[in-house]
Amino acid sequence: MEGDDIKRISRLTAIVTQLQTKRILTAKSLSEKFGVSKRTIYRDIKALEKAGVPILTEDGKGYTIMEGFRIPPVMFTENQANALILTEQLVLKNKDASLVKDYSEAIDKIKSILKYSIKDKVNILANRTQYDEVINQERNSNYLSDLQYALTSYKLVSIEYVNKEGTATKRLIEPFALLSAENWYLIAWCRLRKEFRFFRSDRIQKMEILSEVFEPHNMTLQEYFDKYH
Repeated sequence: MEGDDIKRISRLTAIVTQLQTKRILTAKSLSEKFGVSKRTIYRDIKALEKAGVPILTEDGKGYTIMEGFRIPPVMFTENQANALILTEQLVLKNKDASLVKDYSEAIDKIKSILKYSIKDKVNILANRTQYDEVINQERNSNYLSDLQYALTSYKLVSIEYVNKEGTATKRLIEPFALLSAENWYLIAWCRLRKEFRFFRSDRIQKMEILSEVFEPHNMTLQEYFDKYH
């Protein structure tokens, strides 16, 4: 088998993985990822379709893959998938480029076997989590997993929160993003203050995820910082 053939087979396999990882992919994004022309991607898609891969074309959007294709032997729960995304954020800060590349490819494969409903939430979480470094390891939180769930499910949360002055208040919050500095912080819309607020996770004394679903705050983390800071 010639080198070009091996490269193409490898790329075709990777395209299938990408299609299982993302809800929608364009020919442009695939061509940029694999360093080939859009015409080459068109040919690859046709080859995969001929091979029986159920690729669907959504007009004006891009390519998607029929749900249920290549049902995996193992399924992840939503909380397990969220934990993997949190780990991904930590690994991406590593200075070893080869480790980052290998782990990113592994995460792509893991994402590819998630159900669409969980996959959408995982992508939201990946875009709403920012990790620097948790310096003070003694400061801890028992609520990260629940906060991830509330954030991606748009569930209203009731918390008992103690501020730095030691004052305790009850809040109804709409979780928006998670980020770390010296500790994990939650950015959320506070219904009491009627504005976005930062909540340090280890100062949350009690927490309850309510059944009420709030209207999503449709912006990226960067758009939030551009607008409010």
